[in-house]
Amino acid sequence: MNIYDFKFKTIDGEDAALDKFKGKVLLIVNTASKCGFTPQYKDLQKLYEKYNAKGFEILGFPSNQFADQEPSNNDEVKNFCEINFGVTFPLSEKVEVRGNDAHPIFKYLTQQVAFGGFDMNNPSGKMLHSFLQEKFPDFLLGDSVKWNFTKFLIDKSGNVVERFESPIEPMEIEGNIKKLL
Repeated sequence: MNIYDFKFKTIDGEDAALDKFKGKVLLIVNTASKCGFTPQYKDLQKLYEKYNAKGFEILGFPSNQFADQEPSNNDEVKNFCEINFGVTFPLSEKVEVRGNDAHPIFKYLTQQVAFGGFDMNNPSGKMLHSFLQEKFPDFLLGDSVKWNFTKFLIDKSGNVVERFESPIEPMEIEGNIKKLL
């Protein structure tokens, strides 16, 4: 089994298969519209515009699993992303990204790359770790997605090569993307 074996529904309700991304570098991100990390949409879109023609794709998977930070319906999410951040990369319908009901793509991704902890030298990483420890301590257990805007980088062969936690800004991983292109 690899990443290309999975399917999802787009935010418009259409069936989509990851095998259409074979031969491309792929970044899969779980997203939310009312999160402190929501401004990352802007830099995700910048990366998409800069590298899409060179074989780079981004897939956003909205989820409401983290403190109800994506309460909107699919149409509202799509409009929010387009109006506020000019998002043109594909979005899925809202999904679960952790727990028993997690979308199979996220079950697979978290099995491929373990949670390596938060960078405690990064103020946002330290803050998120403290917040989760206080409010959602079970979120810190295991390799599941910990919060919105966890990013998984996949190479042209479909291998999940790196995982970047929420506080890591999209522009910080530009070099990792360029190496795979």
